[in-house]
Amino acid sequence: MAEVPKTQEHLFGGSPEKQTPNPAYCTLRLLRGEIGKNMNQKIITIDGPSGSGKGTIAALVAAHLGWRVLDSGALYRLTGLQARNQNADFHNADVLGEVAENLQVEFEHGKIHLEKQDVTDSIRSEKAGNDASRVAAVTQVRAALLGWQQHFATSQGLVADGRDMGTVVFPRAALKIFLTASAEERARRRYKQLKEKGMPVILTSLVEEIRERDERDMNREEAPLRAADDALTIDSSTLTIDEVVEQILAQAHKYCDLTP
Repeated sequence: MAEVPKTQEHLFGGSPEKQTPNPAYCTLRLLRGEIGKNMNQKIITIDGPSGSGKGTIAALVAAHLGWRVLDSGALYRLTGLQARNQNADFHNADVLGEVAENLQVEFEHGKIHLEKQDVTDSIRSEKAGNDASRVAAVTQVRAALLGWQQHFATSQGLVADGRDMGTVVFPRAALKIFLTASAEERARRRYKQLKEKGMPVILTSLVEEIRERDERDMNREEAPLRAADDALTIDSSTLTIDEVVEQILAQAHKYCDLTP
C-alpha cells in the first residue's frame, strides 16, 4: 500500500497529461468564489512541518480515493529556485511577488519543468527547501500563489498538502489533518532520503535546520504554520505510513463526500 503510484508523483496529481496552470485564470476563478459547499466536501487538507511525511501520505490517500493531489510546497520551492536563478533580492517583497506571478512551469509525467528546464530533483534539495521557507513568509508571494492552489479544487476531489491548506487556502475543507513528528524523527527520514539519492548530508545539521525552519514557519506573520482549530492532529513519530493512511481514510469515510 505504501508505494506511491506513478500517476500521483507529479505536482498536481490526477491526469498525467501536461499541465501549465494559468495564474490569471486561477485568480479570476477565486474571485468568482467557485469553491462551493459541495466541492468542499471533496477536499482533504494535510498540513504539517517539514519532513512530517505530508507529501507521501497525501499521494497515497489521493490514490486510494481516486482524487487529485496538490503538493503546494513545490510552488514555494519553485518560487525560491527561480528567485535564486534570477539573483533576486530575497529582502524585496515586491520582487519576490513578481517572481511568483510569472512562474513558467510545466508538470508532465512526474517531471517538473521551470522555463523548460527539468528541476524535479533540484527543488527537493535542502537549499531549495530553505529558500521556499523564506519566500513563503512574503505576503506578495502567498497572494500570487493562492489562486494557483485553489484552482485545483474540482468535483473529482482533492487532497492538498502544505502548511496553510486548512487554515488559509481551503478553510472549509471537509477533513483537515495536521501531521507532525519529532524534529529528530523528521531529520532521520530526510537523512535517509538524501543518502539514497547520493547527496552528502550530516544528520545533526539536518536536525538543526529542521528546528530553525519550524521556528521560522510557526512565527512568520503571513499564514504561520499551525493546526486549524477543527483539524485532527496525527503524530507519525512511531507510526508506519500505512497506519497514518488508514487513520485518514477512516476519517474521510466519516466526513467527506466519496461518491464518484
